[in-house]
Amino acid sequence: MSIYIPDDLPPVVRNAMARVVRRLPCPGKVLARKGSRVDAEEIVASAYMPADQQVVNVARALAIAPERVERAMRRELGNKVATGEVLARLGGRSCVAPVSGVIAAVDTDMGYVTIAPDPKLIELKASVAGFVMDLQPYESVTIETPAVQVFGAFGVGEERFGVLHLLVTDPADVVLPDQITPRSAYSIVIAGAAISAAALRRAVKEQVRGVIVGGIEEHELRAFLSMPDQRGWRVQGGAWHFPHGTGALDPGLTLIVTEGFGVRPMSKPAFDVLAEQNGHEALVEGITSLRRPLVRPRVVVPMQRSADVQLEVERPKLRPGAYVRLLGDEYLGQVGRVRAVPVTPRRVGSQVLTSVVEVALRQDETVVLVVPRTAIEVLAV
Repeated sequence: MSIYIPDDLPPVVRNAMARVVRRLPCPGKVLARKGSRVDAEEIVASAYMPADQQVVNVARALAIAPERVERAMRRELGNKVATGEVLARLGGRSCVAPVSGVIAAVDTDMGYVTIAPDPKLIELKASVAGFVMDLQPYESVTIETPAVQVFGAFGVGEERFGVLHLLVTDPADVVLPDQITPRSAYSIVIAGAAISAAALRRAVKEQVRGVIVGGIEEHELRAFLSMPDQRGWRVQGGAWHFPHGTGALDPGLTLIVTEGFGVRPMSKPAFDVLAEQNGHEALVEGITSLRRPLVRPRVVVPMQRSADVQLEVERPKLRPGAYVRLLGDEYLGQVGRVRAVPVTPRRVGSQVLTSVVEVALRQDETVVLVVPRTAIEVLAV
């Protein structure tokens, strides 16, 4: 399996300005002001989300002909009704409103009554402490903050924030259900190499807001998401495809996988930087899209001190001495150091002629791999 990286950002960014866009699902009101400082819990925008109309079969509920529905109605067209309030009654039978809303239509041909439900109030929190640098009226707020960022391979779930909670001491550890306790409530758990569906369900029960883990078995993820088969994605011939818009499938917490499917120890640079931030507030964004617009899940941890912060993320260059992370299936997640960047293409295991890199996996350079340039991520020099 190889991980497709949508952009050339390094997977671990220690000191750069992070931009977080908080966008309303429908036009609404932006409450924040440009240039103001906001906290993670502060509401920066709100909107009333219209709900789908509810159609009630009154004729069937009262066991009457459709043309008699209008005379049986206890509320008129345009009236406000509450959930459980009687819509129509005839004899000993009655029909109640399933939702609160306004009676939008009465169909005497089919015997249906349509209710337009009350719109749902959506309040959008900043989710991260920072400064409002831009806003789009009725739509979105852009917040900037100096932060540590870790980008994942794929994720599931909405944007959530909480306090980072280190659950393991080794990036190769596998998280078991009994390790998830009430002490993890409202936190973002830092796990190791894998986590089971049972442990994820336990995390939801204990109100854990997010889980960051190196890998997860495909069948465990399907079991957690209640997907009976592989129609959502394919795991075939060592490759995988994650469906577009999976962030809409919110299972009650946000899951970020840093390496890929399987039992995959979290890369040491990612694990180390997350462990250093243990106990700090963080934002996790789980939405993944490998189609344009490309979206990669990430963890954003606002820095306590903002000295020497880069305004833009520096793209580390591929050159001898640079540290890289391998993306090929056999060595996925391992970190090595570039020994050489040959100018002339070479043939790799598949006999394809391509540009390659020589990577030493140990300091004594006893294990040197020749891998395609597309099979590595540059971490730093």
